[in-house]
Amino acid sequence: MTLSATDIAAAVAAGRLTATTAIADALDGIAARNPALNAFTDVVAGRARAKAAALDARIAAGETPGPLAGVPFAVKSLFDVEGLPTRAGSRINRDRAPATRDGALVRKLEAAGAILVGGLNMGEYAYDFTGENAHDGPSRNPHDPAHMTGGSSGGSGGAVGAGLVPIALGSDTNGSIRVPAAFCGTFGLKPTFGRLSRAGSYPFVASFDHLGPLSRSVADLALAYDAMQGRDPDDAWQAERPIEPVAGAVEAGADGLRIAVAGGYFARGGHPECFAAVRVAADALGLAATVEIPEAARARAAAYVITAAEAAGLHLDRLRTRPGDYDPAVRDRLIAGATIPTAWVHRAQRFRRHFQERVLALFEDVDVILAPTTPCRAPRIGQARMVLDGVEVATRPNIGLFTQPISFIGLPVVSVPVRPDAGLPLGVQVIAAPWREDLALRVARALERAGVASAPIGTADHA
Repeated sequence: MTLSATDIAAAVAAGRLTATTAIADALDGIAARNPALNAFTDVVAGRARAKAAALDARIAAGETPGPLAGVPFAVKSLFDVEGLPTRAGSRINRDRAPATRDGALVRKLEAAGAILVGGLNMGEYAYDFTGENAHDGPSRNPHDPAHMTGGSSGGSGGAVGAGLVPIALGSDTNGSIRVPAAFCGTFGLKPTFGRLSRAGSYPFVASFDHLGPLSRSVADLALAYDAMQGRDPDDAWQAERPIEPVAGAVEAGADGLRIAVAGGYFARGGHPECFAAVRVAADALGLAATVEIPEAARARAAAYVITAAEAAGLHLDRLRTRPGDYDPAVRDRLIAGATIPTAWVHRAQRFRRHFQERVLALFEDVDVILAPTTPCRAPRIGQARMVLDGVEVATRPNIGLFTQPISFIGLPVVSVPVRPDAGLPLGVQVIAAPWREDLALRVARALERAGVASAPIGTADHA
């Protein structure tokens, strides 16, 4: 499936391609390549073929098919899919009754003409930065399957990066869309907290969780994002915001925008090539300005406290009754979270409000901030330690070094694939003020148009 979502939808709407053919091509590609990449945990082939045939019949009857007509997509396995248990990457959830209704964003994409083809591998309960699942096996990087996809939306990054689907949905609590996007060489959008409905998805940290798309082009990212906007009464966390389409705005590019590069915390602690990617992006935009995001290290620490405590609270009953059914690494982090004093959590939340005020003040002088997405390229699968800034550290928690302070306060971010050399993919975060997804996407499109941001299809097909 090498066509973009934009191309597929246009061809289906014009009658040059049937949805049935588009879905058959996607299913064939999944059957051929997924055994080596382990991106999919469920393929809903019968459902997809039936939906495609129904869409073709509606088009033949003269109906308008929708902006995503015939586009295959897949979702992280924490999204409800009718007829499947919402496993959230876990063993325990496989015992749940199958979902009786698709999640809200699945319904929105299919209402726009897209067709679901399956559920995707992920880190257990989304508590992961690696894409390694103890029950389903690791997702494998489509550019080199000996390396991680990143997580926890590892199957989402792998499926899009390999060209198995043009659009996949993931979730991002501390970086789980942006990290796989960076490692797998795709675009990924973490919208503003509260922008898109989370109804019909399995939670991780309710006060941090975001849902969003990954794709291989900014046009596809914007198209999917627009289709998913809109208030959902089933999501109590969703903000009251009007629908603000961005697909038409992205072509305006970066002209007239005040863009700066994040210095300080975001300019140290990672591998040189990660900062080189940011410089490549900045040079393409003609930038010299820098800005320092204050207290980012404290923000990351506070994010850890809140993440561990909220996640532990969700899992207490299962930790008591089925501890042996967890990935031991996930279980131990949840148990540790259950021991965090309540006073620490309250302090972290107070700091969160303080940090948000300080960062929002920066957007009085700039519109968009650039920063590395990750501190390294994708490590090898199973790599427990790595060296950052001359110090050996644990791999799993430190992959989110640069993503956690941003999701801590819910800012919209596009991770853009930028390679300063011929190595494995790298990502650059394009960060905007709340509700300004349009600005982040405009800058991403400017980088794409300049030729420094691209998402080549990973061709590795051996494990």
